[in-house]
Amino acid sequence: MINFKLKPATEGEPYIELNKLLKATQMAENGAWANQLISGGNVKVNGTVDTRKRAKIYKGFVVEVNKNQIQVE
Repeated sequence: MINFKLKPATEGEPYIELNKLLKATQMAENGAWANQLISGGNVKVNGTVDTRKRAKIYKGFVVEVNKNQIQVE
């Protein structure tokens, strides 16, 4: 499991977009690969397949990519 710590937001609750999270955790080499993983149904957010490339991922979410889990803190 990978633990990913969100940076504090200037306004509101901090989040990261799903495709950016995959790049930041090196689950995808680049944005195109991240988008392909997401649109192909290979990414789960909190146990449910999510095909939204820019889905907002908040603290406490668990993202799964090809049996690798990312815990967002």
